[in-house]
Amino acid sequence: MKRTLYPSALVLAVSLVGSSWATADPGVLLADFEGDDYGGWHAEGEAFGTGPAQGTLAGQMEVSGFLGRGLVNSYLGGDGTVGRLISPTFTISAPWLTFLVGGGYQPGRAEMRLVAEGEIVRRVTGPNARAGGSERLHPASWNVADLMGREARIEIVDDAVGGWGHINVDEIRLSARSLGMVARAVGVAFDRPYVAVRLPGGPSGYWPPSRASLWVDGREIHFQENAGEEAEWAVFDVRGHLGGRGEVHTLAPAARVATVITRERPREDANEVSEIYREAFRPQYHFTARENWLNDPNGLVYYDGEYHLFFQHNPFGAEWGNMTWGHAISDDLLHWRQMDHALHPDDLGTIFSGSAVIDHDDTAGFRQGAPHPPLVCIYTSAGQPFTQSIAYSTDRGRSLAKFAGNPVLGHIAADNRDPKVVWHEPTQCWVMALYLEGSSYALYASPNLKEWTHLQNLELPGTSECPDFFELPVDGDASDTRWVYWGANNRYMLGRFDGRAFTPDTGEMLRTDYGPNMYAAQTWSDIPAEDGRRIQIGWMNGGSYPGMPFNQQMSIPCELTLRSTPSGIRLFREPVREISTLVEQRIPLRRTPLHDGAGLALAEGELLDMDIRLHMGDASRVALVLRGLRVEYDATTGALSVPGASAPLSLERGDLRLRVLLDRTSVEVFAQNGLLSLSQCFLPAAEDRSVAALAEGGTATLVGGEVRRLRSVWD
Repeated sequence: MKRTLYPSALVLAVSLVGSSWATADPGVLLADFEGDDYGGWHAEGEAFGTGPAQGTLAGQMEVSGFLGRGLVNSYLGGDGTVGRLISPTFTISAPWLTFLVGGGYQPGRAEMRLVAEGEIVRRVTGPNARAGGSERLHPASWNVADLMGREARIEIVDDAVGGWGHINVDEIRLSARSLGMVARAVGVAFDRPYVAVRLPGGPSGYWPPSRASLWVDGREIHFQENAGEEAEWAVFDVRGHLGGRGEVHTLAPAARVATVITRERPREDANEVSEIYREAFRPQYHFTARENWLNDPNGLVYYDGEYHLFFQHNPFGAEWGNMTWGHAISDDLLHWRQMDHALHPDDLGTIFSGSAVIDHDDTAGFRQGAPHPPLVCIYTSAGQPFTQSIAYSTDRGRSLAKFAGNPVLGHIAADNRDPKVVWHEPTQCWVMALYLEGSSYALYASPNLKEWTHLQNLELPGTSECPDFFELPVDGDASDTRWVYWGANNRYMLGRFDGRAFTPDTGEMLRTDYGPNMYAAQTWSDIPAEDGRRIQIGWMNGGSYPGMPFNQQMSIPCELTLRSTPSGIRLFREPVREISTLVEQRIPLRRTPLHDGAGLALAEGELLDMDIRLHMGDASRVALVLRGLRVEYDATTGALSVPGASAPLSLERGDLRLRVLLDRTSVEVFAQNGLLSLSQCFLPAAEDRSVAALAEGGTATLVGGEVRRLRSVWD
């Protein structure tokens, strides 16, 4: 996908100082402190006076970084005065609360707090932790998405006396986007002797240092800072608190999230990556980048016993941008080793999606005596305009060199992009499927990957972006095949291809995955004939991973097959067989009636692979409740659903067959042996690991099946 999931919001420059603040709209400026008094805010004590300060106060170092002429400045009368400033109540109606903050580092004594229903839910203190320092205010944010809809108030507190015993605040907003430094609090169970925090670096000067502080029983125990440009580990000794709990408060640039883990030693001798992949919301058998943003899978190719997964990646932040190709390698589609970034932006643009092939016959001439046939990547150069380029590797994909003659295919239309290239054996040509604009796609042919000839334009109604194009046998019969032309939102068309034109069997677009979190799937090229599988992986777009160093995840790899059904030939998706290697316990399910409204506990677990067969009987609905998430089949509508999405599904003599994969942050449901699927990202409650079945409106039957507990791929 080539657009951010977090579009900018229109910010309404409406000052609410002096109003009742009964409600607050998204993007609203809550307080700019430009009036002569605090309006509806209530001031106590001496530190804040009766109205906003007009910049620097008597005896204070020069204050800068605030907007307009006024700000909250509790230095009134020096650092010996105390007090507090309390806002009117407002409704949290946007995912971020942004502000400017300065002053001394005085946690618990001089800080700004967000109070919701009587509880302090967010807090931040000033950035200056040493003598001298600066009175500059810095932009900062709280993520309040989990508090939306709740009533809250802001308290600015100065109970500190002595050096730097004051706080400065300005420009408080509710916003759709984060700003500057993000203040977070992460709960930590002290299950190992040390808590380590990977503090990102950042440009010095305008930004304050990244900081981590350890809190136990509501007070700060230790803190550490990183003022450098490179990431560093802050380590806290919690041997005196083993078995208890605490919080780690972090302040870090918005796009560079701090990572919090526990570990056995203060300094790890082994690879730190093994610790990084233990975070609370890290999927344990789905691929995620080590850190930062991830989207479309790219360049999927099998080479000499290794599966290569290139992917859209932002090396510099946790949101979409700076598109670069990340790279990971696996020998079993589950255990991935992330490599160095493979393709970086250049004068032709950032690196958008594409594909990869093995040029066994060296048609492009890149081998030049190398011991291995070249691996060639075909990608979009997303500049002005968008064009298509290639890069190659002669060291089994460990490094890529861009072709000096790029682009190999010039601009065609709009933001044409996402080339998917396959080898067509009968015509001895490379064939490229390319997205043009709207729902328009095209096919091109080349003898050498460098020179391309237009074959055909075609329409795939209801889809756009990220094509895939491949051939599959029908019902396993190699003499009867169809070609699949695939679009980004899981819709596809079946037809025949003679090397010159794709002829659809019907004009109808078909669909496999109906879930809210599946996009831009692509299949691996060059899987050996003796394996015979067509394997696909997709981006599970739109998930939420609060406090994590990474953002977004991939789906489980699936095998694709074409099978005859009463409705015609359809594409089936089922998880790859390799997942069985993760099984550590099998729990058989026995035939059991499901009475109206009575739930049946099936198992408990965090990482599960389940085969479940249900018979509807006279029930109107049957459901699985997976750690609080409901997967439901409604016999009255003939639809299988997860929250926010549903799929039409016919039963087989009243039977519903489900394959369900449950990971820490996702569930993938495959129905009727893979005829359709629903992919869903979610955040279960940590303490809820229950899986249950139930019926409503009558009695159904759990016919049988199996629950398999899985081990983490990081163990």
